[in-house]
Amino acid sequence: YQPPTVVPDGDLARVKRAVCMISNNTAISEVFSRINTKFDLMYSKRAFVHWYVGEGMEEGEFNEAREDLAALEKDYEEVGTETMESHKNDILEQ
Repeated sequence: YQPPTVVPDGDLARVKRAVCMISNNTAISEVFSRINTKFDLMYSKRAFVHWYVGEGMEEGEFNEAREDLAALEKDYEEVGTETMESHKNDILEQ
């Protein structure tokens, strides 16, 4: 085990543990949307691409990863929409 790294002169306090949780929830589509937007901005400027290509990654893999994440975002949005519609119908039937 290695404790989280602290950036010297950074704003974050030194901690013993850090936690990150992503659960299976349709709200995650909002996170995917933000990631997609940030990726598009960075990739349009070719930011960091040279590092990945230099390590052996092909540029086509960036587009494939972007398409995969967009499909995942769309799937979660569709499930969320279907769930909300089903929930509304259940309420109206009562």
